[in-house]
Amino acid sequence: MQKIKKGDDVIVIAGKDKGRRGTVVRVLHDNDKVVVENVNMIKKHVKANPQRGESGGIQSKEAPLHISNIAHYNPATGKGDRVGIKVLEDGRKARFYKSNNELVDG
Repeated sequence: MQKIKKGDDVIVIAGKDKGRRGTVVRVLHDNDKVVVENVNMIKKHVKANPQRGESGGIQSKEAPLHISNIAHYNPATGKGDRVGIKVLEDGRKARFYKSNNELVDG
């Protein structure tokens, strides 16, 4: 089971966007990176391609962040929190916040 999944609410704990919150858009498992909505924005110069109907110019897009630079946002404490995995009574695995033992997935 993964500790960070698509759709999780996270907070950036290191880097130029430290303190910003966002939602995970994509998880890149091959190199332990995630793309967070409206965080770590970069400018990309794109050449026009008339055959595909694409216009050229400068586009803004999200760049991947390493998993070590983000933390789950715990709404109960209002801060970033570590996440653990435990087995429930019915045998399912569930993620929980380490600070207050509340389940992440409700």
